[in-house]
Order: sequence, then C-alpha cells, then structure tokens
Amino acid sequence: MQGVLLVDKPKGWTSFDVVNFVRKQVAAVEGKKPKNTKVGHTGTLDPLATGLLVLLVGKEYTRRAPTLTKLDKTYEVTMKLGETSSTGDAEGVVTSIAHSVPSKKAIQDALTAYEGKTMQVPPAFSAMKVNGQRAYKLAREGKAVELAPRPVTIYSNKLTGYHYPYVTFTSEVGSGTYIRSLVSDLGKHLGTGAYMSDLRRVRVGHFHIEQAVDKDRLNRASLSELVCEDVTDGIA
Repeated sequence: MQGVLLVDKPKGWTSFDVVNFVRKQVAAVEGKKPKNTKVGHTGTLDPLATGLLVLLVGKEYTRRAPTLTKLDKTYEVTMKLGETSSTGDAEGVVTSIAHSVPSKKAIQDALTAYEGKTMQVPPAFSAMKVNGQRAYKLAREGKAVELAPRPVTIYSNKLTGYHYPYVTFTSEVGSGTYIRSLVSDLGKHLGTGAYMSDLRRVRVGHFHIEQAVDKDRLNRASLSELVCEDVTDGIA
C-alpha cells in the first residue's frame, strides 16, 4: 500500500498516536508486523490542536516527507487575551497580565502588523533541538531554554471574530511558523498578554481539511480507498 492519507486529527491525540493507529491498520491489511510498515506524518500538530494531518504510507512516499514539511499551511486560531501561558496554550500554567479590553481596530492592526516576513522565537515547549535535545523535554525538566529567533513568513492574518477575551482569526503561514509564538507576540503587541486556546489546521499546501477523514472511518476495509496514490503536486 502506497500513497497519501489525509486525516482530521482529533483533540487529545498526538500526531504519533494517529501514525501508530494507521500503521497497525496498514500492517494488518498487508499481513506484516507494524514495525515493518512505513507510515509517517509531514508536520506535527499539538495534542490540543485538531485538523489536517497529512500521512504518507509506504516507503516510496515516506521518503518524500521532507518536501511536504516545507509546504505553506492555513490555521483557524482562537486566542485568549489578558493572560499568558507557560506553554503558549491552554495546557500550561496561566498567569493574569491585564484586564484592558482592546478595540476591534486595535486587534486588526496587531494582526496586520505581523503579516509578511518577520523574525520569530519558537516556543520553549516545542520540538526544536537545543544541544541535541528537544526543547520541550528540557522545559518540562525546568531547565532554561533559549531559542534563537528565525525568519518566518506570515502571508495573512484575517480576523474572523472578537468577543473579549477571545479573538478568532485565520492565519496563512509559511513552513516553520509557530502559531503559539505568533499569539504570544500579538499579546505583547496589544499589551494584554495572550495564549492560544484553540487551533485547527485546515490546509497543507494543496491539501484541504474537506478531503480528510475522521479516525473513526479508518479501518482495514476503508484504507485501500482512502490512501491516494494519484497525488503528485507538492510531493514529486
């Protein structure tokens, strides 16, 4: 079995949970052991996030993963104003920062200010490596994590809703952009603090969430129909 499988990752599952689940299903279909079955993903989603996870099935496709990780992405974001989080999302230790209520124009201006090419510091709780170790591992151990700013591209931030303290917007970004860092930067810009309270990925390159399937539809019988080989744009 070879091809691309688009999954709508549920909240609470890690990206590796989805990969392992699919690997077992593929192995059963092919009569192999899971450890001998090639399945990989092309860009991690946090456990609290939902949305499009692009999986590659089979050796011929998993070797193309580096190409897909570089594709642009679109996210639907919810951020909460007035507080910050140690992890940048709802899982961390939350600290109250300010009770001021920004105007809708101030929110829009802040979103616009972070469009284009910019330098961004990845969150401490991320998969970035520091001296050979994952940053999130060091952060969980209470060790200081210093990550250097790196260039990212944010094509657009479109405000879709505002009811204090929650702001919703759609962000189209280039590869390597951390939405948690973007939200943190927006909170600093507004002087209120902010953390990402919800995230949904709806596009990776030319793949869209409407093409994805829920994990409940993933089983041995459906895999042969859901794994698509006739996809070349972006992975050739």
